[in-house]
Amino acid sequence: MIDPVRELKARAELLHHRVTAKDEAALARLRILPEFRTTKVEALEALVPRIQRKHCLAMVSREVGFDGWLHAVSVLTGRTNEDFGTLLCLLGSPAHWNIWSASYEEARDIRKEHGGYLLAYKRQFFITDRHYIETIGLDPEDPDWERIGRDWARPTEPAARGRLYGKLLARTRAA
Repeated sequence: MIDPVRELKARAELLHHRVTAKDEAALARLRILPEFRTTKVEALEALVPRIQRKHCLAMVSREVGFDGWLHAVSVLTGRTNEDFGTLLCLLGSPAHWNIWSASYEEARDIRKEHGGYLLAYKRQFFITDRHYIETIGLDPEDPDWERIGRDWARPTEPAARGRLYGKLLARTRAA
């Protein structure tokens, strides 16, 4: 099983090594951070001694749909159910029809009545089908879906959602 927090830490460590080696592609990736957004890659080379692991943690977190490292850890460990980030909508998923709701209670009731999977995007919720789950790289038959009650936002078994997060992050790494 892939621990999602450990996965992001490993990605940040690899990125930090590449940045330290002045790998141009790694330096360019740092421009996702607000403090480096307008900095040219050549100028980033001069900043390499000041680039810390915390910058790399923030960067890999932003790449998978979170506001930063603390937000990623909070969501991936289940400490928050306020803002889930955009991880569940990153991988070509807009091509599907989903039922959206700003209210968790409404989304829960719709899922209960019509079936499907209740997922979260930032502070909103949506009901989707098995095809969407496959599109984002997860198996709709994975037993962890039943363990969480097919409810990503308020899972009946949070550890099962953690495992699904790990599988999803493994998929984003492969992509």
